Amino acid sequence: MKKIKLEIIGLSFSQTQSGAYALILGEEEGKRRLPIIIGGFEAQAIAVELENMQPSRPLTHDLFKNFAIEFDIHIDEVIIYNLKEGIFYSKLICTNKEGESKEIDARTSDAIAMAVRFNCPIYSFEFILSSAGMVLDETEGAAEEEKPKSLPKKSAAKKVTEVANDYTSLSVDELKELLMKAIDEEAYETASKIRDELSKRKKSSEQ
Repeated sequence: MKKIKLEIIGLSFSQTQSGAYALILGEEEGKRRLPIIIGGFEAQAIAVELENMQPSRPLTHDLFKNFAIEFDIHIDEVIIYNLKEGIFYSKLICTNKEGESKEIDARTSDAIAMAVRFNCPIYSFEFILSSAGMVLDETEGAAEEEKPKSLPKKSAAKKVTEVANDYTSLSVDELKELLMKAIDEEAYETASKIRDELSKRKKSSEQ
């Protein structure tokens, strides 16, 4: 399968899970955005590295990097290779000093925290972006391009569209309308929940 390169677009506080964050990845040459919910520790680990901050003592991901470097192990790329029941699966593609390539399974949040430390590319596949990606229109895409690529130490989440928690009572047309509003407001976590409900209904109708 052809790999699609992704880049980190932003990070915002989760609106529904205390202490969690929404990490937004985007196609390098496209308008789709992939929201992934991660923990506060992993969000901090990603933000610290992107901002070139130096903690007084090594974080866990820094320790792993130092350990890998000492034993001549390099992470070449990170691949988000599967999506099951809302959970993203990732792996690190590594090489050792003999040039042998190894694949190491990892949580997506940890994999991306390591990707920014090794400055290696992040990839996914079309079937994942097709099912979980969200498309921006032309004006939204232009606005995104004007934003700085670096991630602030603390990102304040923008106003999120208030929608009902119980999406099952809404029609497909209502869900689609709410989905567009959520994307317009960059409420990617809310949008991902609405998208999941639409996907469930589509599967049910095909059975």
